[in-house]
Amino acid sequence: MKRTILRMRNIRAGLLVLTALSCLYPALAQGPVRITLDQAIQMALRHNHTLQAARTTVQQNQAAEITANLRPNPTLFTDWEYLPLFSHPQGESISEYLQASTEGDIGMSYLIERGKKRARRLEAAKAATAVTRSQVADNERGVAFQVGQLFVNAQLAQSTLELAQQDVKGFQRTVEISETQFKDGGMSENDYLKIKIQLVQFEQDVQQALLNKAQALSDLRQQLGYESVPAGYDVEGEFEYRPLAVTLDGLQARALQNRPDLRAAVLGVAAANSQYALAKANARQDPTVSANYSHANGISGATWSFSIPLAIFDRNQGNIAQTRIAIRQAEEQQKAAGGQVLTDVKDAYEALQESARIAQLFRSSYLDVAQKSRDISEYAYHRGALALLDFLDAERTYRATQLAYRQAVAAYLLAQEQLRQAVGSRDLL
Repeated sequence: MKRTILRMRNIRAGLLVLTALSCLYPALAQGPVRITLDQAIQMALRHNHTLQAARTTVQQNQAAEITANLRPNPTLFTDWEYLPLFSHPQGESISEYLQASTEGDIGMSYLIERGKKRARRLEAAKAATAVTRSQVADNERGVAFQVGQLFVNAQLAQSTLELAQQDVKGFQRTVEISETQFKDGGMSENDYLKIKIQLVQFEQDVQQALLNKAQALSDLRQQLGYESVPAGYDVEGEFEYRPLAVTLDGLQARALQNRPDLRAAVLGVAAANSQYALAKANARQDPTVSANYSHANGISGATWSFSIPLAIFDRNQGNIAQTRIAIRQAEEQQKAAGGQVLTDVKDAYEALQESARIAQLFRSSYLDVAQKSRDISEYAYHRGALALLDFLDAERTYRATQLAYRQAVAAYLLAQEQLRQAVGSRDLL
């Protein structure tokens, strides 16, 4: 009775521990973490360390806006002259000497900025921030594309692994039948050994597929942010050819609106114009006004002064000319960026169409032909109506066709990712 009570207590305690662990670590209760492509991209946008570092440049530029909007500091100056160091004044006390025979000044000066320099500085700083923000958005576009590529690679590795495992399982049956035939004298030892050697090749394919998948998941994890997913995570999602109905003109029109690198080039023209305006403002000379109180020889007085540089030689001609030329440079870069956008979309669209045609060829005929040829060869071989070499050749052709189809699907999905990057949007429809 006591043993039964103790056993029930142990079971109850174990259940409590499992419940607590499942609350603290849901992954233990639900199995390995599996993520879709959209989830992977969102993880990367939140946790990718390179992207987070790039985003700090926007904050740095915003801090530069604060500096650009600051007014000049006033200058405080003071002095006290003719203080005795090594001799004592004759016939008067120290206080009387300081009052009657020394000179002291205290005053303040201030630089008055002309030509709206502070407003021009702030405008130029904000323009630089806008360009940087678009450049960071372009970095996000690049990260999403890299994640898409690596995700498709992981899917291809998983599909290849499943194919290799199916091949091993199916060919194992052939090995078992061949072993029975060999023992019964219906097959030569040489043919039986060839069958077994072929099985080793299938098993090597499984190990290579496992390695490819592990490496693909590792590379993807780096882009997601190494700490954002556990080591045993996996990917999930459809790995199949699905036709995509899009038009080149529509995609190019959307790309001209969406591409952040083109937007950065457009903003670059505005930034160049703001730098030109600032250079012209800096050509205006700034006066300095000052006022000070003086006490000399027992007499107090006030002084006011005004100074301004004479723009005879330096009128900021070089910076004005340089920034004017930079405007033309920015305009040419904008035109080049627009052409690059259209070219990227055109290239990605053609790659998508070509990869779609190849995938359609496999689905329309080649997969079925390879499957039927393998099935017929296997049936005939098991009944002694087909030579070993012909059967092995049919087996290799089937495996190569299946692998080529998976690679064609991966190429098609990668072409979709390339097109999404070219358009600057995840939604192509």
